[in-house]
Amino acid sequence: MKVSIIGGGGLVGSCAAFALQCGGIVREIALVDVNLDLVQGQALDLLHGSCLTADQKITAGGTEAVSDSDMIVITAGLRRKPDESRLDLINRNVELFRKILADIRRVGTRPCVKVFVVSNPVDVLTYLAVKELGLPPAQVFGLGTVLDTIRLRSLLADRIGAPPTQVATLILGEHGDSMVPIWSAAQVAGLPFDKWPGYSPALVQEVEKRTRGSGAEVIQKKGGAGFAVGIAIRDVVHSVALDQRRLLPVSSLQTGAYGLRDVCISVPTAMGSQGVLGTVEIDLWPKEKMALQASGRVLRETIDKVLKK
Repeated sequence: MKVSIIGGGGLVGSCAAFALQCGGIVREIALVDVNLDLVQGQALDLLHGSCLTADQKITAGGTEAVSDSDMIVITAGLRRKPDESRLDLINRNVELFRKILADIRRVGTRPCVKVFVVSNPVDVLTYLAVKELGLPPAQVFGLGTVLDTIRLRSLLADRIGAPPTQVATLILGEHGDSMVPIWSAAQVAGLPFDKWPGYSPALVQEVEKRTRGSGAEVIQKKGGAGFAVGIAIRDVVHSVALDQRRLLPVSSLQTGAYGLRDVCISVPTAMGSQGVLGTVEIDLWPKEKMALQASGRVLRETIDKVLKK
């Protein structure tokens, strides 16, 4: 599998490339960026370690690299300016994203290509990619709440002193303020979390609050997320590359799950070699289902404001 990363010179794109290199599954990693010196430097740095990682081809260049790619990962995006509103940032990123999509259409892609959106606002931009690329909706998906989910699992494990790989729960909905932690599905080592020693509603609120603020905390302390988002991207790419058919909370176009329609949002989604294989409606607490539907309405309103001008 050849994976092209648009925005490969930046923090998120380069961390994703490094994660994929260490994973050793994909055949070729192509870094694409408007800053050719930066992206060539990133590719060279990865190449220097290749003899100790995997037998992969690593290249750097312009958008032409996507033409024979099996998957295109879009990580390019703009950061928020001081005193800039969230809606203003969304408008600027939509403008940039439309240029990226136009470049992809200009170059052309393989009919079976998968387009994996990471740039924020990821749900809105995933919807835009579905509508403007002309690909089957199953082949276009976004990172959604995959990063939020692994943050929740890891922070919960750290808080209760459990092995991180034995903590299971997820976050659905928007990758944003209306995200919905699914505590009804939380388990530790296969046991219900609410039966775990030390469990309390206060602990749940504490971990959820820190998870919701994790993105801002990382930005404040180091300028932006890199390592964890790179791992999250790798998890989705590998599920497709290996046809694992795992359930992941990626963002994809909904056609009825939980009553959600005509919006890209995260629900439990099977991911395999064809991209989105289907969704699974697990039982949720009534308040979780209501919050998920409210999250869908928030995204629908944002889409109407930003894309239908």
